[in-house]
Amino acid sequence: MKQKLGLLILFFLILFTSKAQENLEVEKCDTCHSIRKATILSTVLPGAGQIYNHIAQPKGRKKAYWKVPLIYASLGGAAYFLISNQSDVISLRKEYRYRESNNGATQNENYNAYDMQGLLTLEGQSQSYRDLSILGLVLIYGIQIADAAVEAHFINFDVSEDLSLNIKPWTYQTSHVGLSFSLNFR
Repeated sequence: MKQKLGLLILFFLILFTSKAQENLEVEKCDTCHSIRKATILSTVLPGAGQIYNHIAQPKGRKKAYWKVPLIYASLGGAAYFLISNQSDVISLRKEYRYRESNNGATQNENYNAYDMQGLLTLEGQSQSYRDLSILGLVLIYGIQIADAAVEAHFINFDVSEDLSLNIKPWTYQTSHVGLSFSLNFR
């Protein structure tokens, strides 16, 4: 498992460095920001895409760094519940197997109040919670990647005062009342 993870990280690093070398001339300009780079960084290391976007933002709009602690807290919480629920599943299975082989004698005092059917029900519930924890972990990981990609799209988005919609009351000869819309583009 560790070898597969190492190969996956190595693959992304090779892909990242080769694309960075190809796009070296393009990224020399001040307004260039790579959406692909933000997405790959966030895929390899959660939160790295948000940091990359934070560095690329203009001075007055820097705000992406605060997401990193939230990402790691969410991933850590989901991982904690995953590990906790998996240990409950293993403990309940051991207790059930012990009771089967020892004519109903209990091994773990925490499960004295449960019969065999109760143990199976608790195991099924713990498995469901474990599966939900896995789903939560995957969703959090995917959302942080999508957040980095979407934020990278909006790095050079123009939100100046030149883009505006003004709505004003309008009257015509005191008998007609309406609204006046004025849309300004640069």
